[in-house]
Amino acid sequence: MAGRVRRTTRTSRVEPDSPAGLLVRLRGLRPSLSPAEDRVAEHVLDDPRAAAALTISELADAARTSETTVLRFCKRLGMPGYPQLRLALAAESAQPRLLTAAETDINEDDTVDDIISKIAYADASAVEETAQQLDRVALGKAADAIAAATRVDLYGMAASGLVAMDAQQKLHRIGVVAFAWNDPHIALTSATLLGPSDVAIGISHTGTTKETIEALAKARSRGATTIAITNFPLSRLTGTADITLTTAARETSLRSGATASRIAALTVVDCLYIAVAHRDLDRAIQAVTETRAAVSGHHV
Repeated sequence: MAGRVRRTTRTSRVEPDSPAGLLVRLRGLRPSLSPAEDRVAEHVLDDPRAAAALTISELADAARTSETTVLRFCKRLGMPGYPQLRLALAAESAQPRLLTAAETDINEDDTVDDIISKIAYADASAVEETAQQLDRVALGKAADAIAAATRVDLYGMAASGLVAMDAQQKLHRIGVVAFAWNDPHIALTSATLLGPSDVAIGISHTGTTKETIEALAKARSRGATTIAITNFPLSRLTGTADITLTTAARETSLRSGATASRIAALTVVDCLYIAVAHRDLDRAIQAVTETRAAVSGHHV
C-alpha cells in the first residue's frame, strides 16, 4: 500500500468564493465565537435571506454589536469583507430553504407524523450536509495514513464509541489491524504503546470529550498520526489532531447525542473506509470475499 504520509499542519478548508456550506461552516464555528460574534451568527442563521438584505450597520444593530464585530465575524468565515458575506448569503438563500434547529426540535404540539418527519429530515440533512462540506484533501491524507499504518486505534466514548466500533469492524474486514476503545483507562494504555507507524482516531461530536482528547493527545505524543472526527473544527479535540474530518449534524436540547450526529459521523467513517479500501482495491475485495465466506455458514 501507499508509503507512510508525513505529518502536516492542520488547516481548515475555507472556500470564500463559494456559498456552498456557508451556514454549515457557521454552525460548526459557533462554539469558538465570542458572545458578540455569536449574536451575529444567531441572527444570520435565524433568517439568512433577511440578513443578506441588511447593510453592515443594520446587521450590527440587530445583533446588538458593532460594525467591527461584524467584520471580524466575516473574517472568521473566511470572507474578506461584508459585501462577500452578503453575496454568499444571498446565493445560499436561493437554494431550497433548510429548516432551523428550532423548527426540527420536538415540541408538545407535535403529532406522530410531525415527529417522524422532523427526525427523518434531521437525519437526512446530517448526511447531505456532512458530504457537502467534508474536506476531500484531509480525507485522502487520512486514508493514506491508515492504509500505511501498522495499527489503528479508535477512541470514542458513549455514543461515539458505537461509531468507533463500526469503524474498527469495517477496517478489520479489509485487513487493517484496528482496535476500538471506549474505556478511558484502556484507551490511554493503548495510546501509550503506539508509535510513528501507527494511526489514532478520536471521535467526539462536540470535540470536548475529555477522555477522547487525552487518549488522542497521548497517541500524538508517541509519534502516531492522529485524526479527529468531530462536528466542530475549532474544538479542543482538533488541537490534538494532525488531520481533522468534520461532520455537519445539528443537535437540539431534546436530541443531544441524537441519531443525526451518529449518522453524520458514520457517513465520514464510511467514506474513510472506502477511501482506504480504494488504496488497494483488489486486496480489499479479496478480504471482503474471504471474510464473507467464513461466516456464510452462520446464516439461516
